[in-house]
Amino acid sequence: MSSRFPRFTAWVAIVAFGVLPGAEAAEYADVNPTASTISFTYNQMGSRVYGTFRKFEGVLDFDTRYPEAAHAKLTIDLDSIDAGSEDANAELQKPAWFDTASYPVATFESTRFKDLGNNRYQITGNLTLRGMTREVAVPVMLKSERAIGIFDGELVLERSDFKIGDGEWADSVVSNEINIRFRVVAPEQ
Repeated sequence: MSSRFPRFTAWVAIVAFGVLPGAEAAEYADVNPTASTISFTYNQMGSRVYGTFRKFEGVLDFDTRYPEAAHAKLTIDLDSIDAGSEDANAELQKPAWFDTASYPVATFESTRFKDLGNNRYQITGNLTLRGMTREVAVPVMLKSERAIGIFDGELVLERSDFKIGDGEWADSVVSNEINIRFRVVAPEQ
């Protein structure tokens, strides 16, 4: 009888405190682009510059019970860049930078999700920019608020990996490291 008592006590504690496996499980899909953001920062001539992309679409299929089966895809309209001035926006669309006439979008598509514990995940996937594809790993934190999932992540992009800012811009006027932050908001299903 004493061997059953500890198991019964543990079961009562699990039920009472709502930590039954799967009780906190949630599924997220249908990215809300209006509530989501993609921003970036970089250094230019010793000053920190901030910018955003105003238009992008996201597809998400994420179940906290099975994160390894998740899938995500972002498609970013590169013409929607806002780097703080019309001159900068126009320059970034030229062939030396994004070459938006030839490559109007950038995409990220996941190839695997890894659960790191405590609502932290690592998303590995393919980033395609200017017709070049590179594998990147992105740490992401999931926060749930009132049946909405908020996926916050950040990665450092080396612009030389994608030949962004070649030619006269390849020197140190603009930093090679571009910090990209995203906040993807999706309703719970």
